[in-house]
Amino acid sequence: MSPSEPAGPPPSPEGPHLLPISRGARALVIGLGAAMLVALAFGAWGAWIVFSPAASALPTPAEWRAAQAHARDLEQQVATLSRSDQISREANRDLQDTLGERDEQIAGLRADVAFYERFVGSTAQRRGLAVHQLTLVPQTDQAWHFTATLTQNLNRGAVNRGRLQLVVEGTHDGKLETLDWPRLRQQPGADGMAYSFKYFQQLEGEVVLPPAFKPLRVTARLQPDDGSRVDQSFTWTEATEPGPADVPEPTAVAG
Repeated sequence: MSPSEPAGPPPSPEGPHLLPISRGARALVIGLGAAMLVALAFGAWGAWIVFSPAASALPTPAEWRAAQAHARDLEQQVATLSRSDQISREANRDLQDTLGERDEQIAGLRADVAFYERFVGSTAQRRGLAVHQLTLVPQTDQAWHFTATLTQNLNRGAVNRGRLQLVVEGTHDGKLETLDWPRLRQQPGADGMAYSFKYFQQLEGEVVLPPAFKPLRVTARLQPDDGSRVDQSFTWTEATEPGPADVPEPTAVAG
């Protein structure tokens, strides 16, 4: 090389330089890479949806409509069965009530038959005028409804006539007191209730007790038109809670 030729730049110890890349080109390369990654991700998701077992189990629109119709049918069947069960329960309850009423009627008829057999049967004990049963049922704190069953089978075919009165014994303010028929009826001079029968008769009426009066015993007093008076006494418990206890024997009182 001659001294007149200009000297070139000294060679680089690191080898030849690459062409410089502009900032815009670099951004473009990064954007394309990101787009490719997004596309690959969507593709993988779509493939999973299409080929996964869950995707194959998804119902078609027709199957979905059929399933909805079947569900409605099942709901209707459940509603129908529930209504049928309610109707059956109500019918069973009504039947039980009816059977209970029939049982009460049968028990009452059997009691009547037993009464008739004991009273008018061939082996019936002959008894004169008597109070077969006396019951009192409270109406208020002081008022009571009474039912007296009068019987006689000694003089068959004969008509018994007379009057019934009640007398109540008890305590009032710690003292013994007896309430006669006029006081029980709250009618001064009240006469007894008339009866007339051949074999038996029921008489019903009302009596009123004074306030703070505690009854202990009630006596049914029968005064025939011709004959001696008959008294039968019942404890207040026997009269208000009648049971299978024997009826007290009548007591004849000369009148």
